[in-house]
Amino acid sequence: MSVNVMAKEEICYKALQVIDCKQGAIRAVRFNVDGSYCLTCGSDKKLKLWNPYEATLLKTYGGHGNEVLDACSSCDNSQILSCGADKTVIAWDVSTGAAVRRLRGHASHVLCVRYNEESTFALSGSRDNTVMGWDIRSRSQDPVQVLRDAKDSITSLQVTDHEILTGSLDCWIRRYDIRTGQVFSDFVGEPVMSCCFTRDAQCTVVASTDSVIRLLDKDSGELLGEYSGHQTGDYVMECGVDQSDRHVVSGAVDGSVWWWELVQAKVTHRLAHTPCRPVTSLSVHPTQPRLLSAAANTINLWSATEPD
Repeated sequence: MSVNVMAKEEICYKALQVIDCKQGAIRAVRFNVDGSYCLTCGSDKKLKLWNPYEATLLKTYGGHGNEVLDACSSCDNSQILSCGADKTVIAWDVSTGAAVRRLRGHASHVLCVRYNEESTFALSGSRDNTVMGWDIRSRSQDPVQVLRDAKDSITSLQVTDHEILTGSLDCWIRRYDIRTGQVFSDFVGEPVMSCCFTRDAQCTVVASTDSVIRLLDKDSGELLGEYSGHQTGDYVMECGVDQSDRHVVSGAVDGSVWWWELVQAKVTHRLAHTPCRPVTSLSVHPTQPRLLSAAANTINLWSATEPD
């Protein structure tokens, strides 16, 4: 439960918890909106809600017909969205555990799902190459919008107050401006596994199958930096940025969580996940120097500690 050695001026990270989720392989781990709780998506068709700081299981949600592949919580923590290999998106009532909406429309696995800022609208990305938008308040079972620009699977999805960011195996990231109705596309050159905005919303961070993470200027698409050294193999590895916008993070097949300094692109951390299996999913705390990582059947909770 200890970590790497790093530069003296860097804050150290320590594993506070190692939790066996007992739900098969963990497909995704996600902090809730304020970082108080987390969700784990399992190959056992279950979704679980945790207090990761006390390693306490709070609720189990069952209703998917196949593996659960992604999830997110609403802005008021009253609902959860999940999606899976059964081609469905489910909205759950957090307290009762009941499935309040089942949204069917995708023709294949639904790989990623997100709420909008007010949690009145849901977006889902699928292997069928589409992103579907759903009005959560409506009783309609049909999507209100379908984005069909991608030519391959949608692997990553992020939603802000006025933008939608998607990554696809067709080697493109696409940014949809909701206010103007425009779409902006950047060709990465390799299939995209994961993408996200930096905290200041000025750049995008893109992880590809060539084991390289790229930092792009959001508006111009200019390549600003590259982060490498880790290996992703045939796995889909998620990337992200820390709460201070100082580091880029990624999982790796060597069972480590890799950290790079955003500006200098030098490796500053290598956190050894327990057990030592490919780290496929990450979730950065929204405001504090904490991180969740998932590998095999476990999640690790990491927190910053002051150096000696």
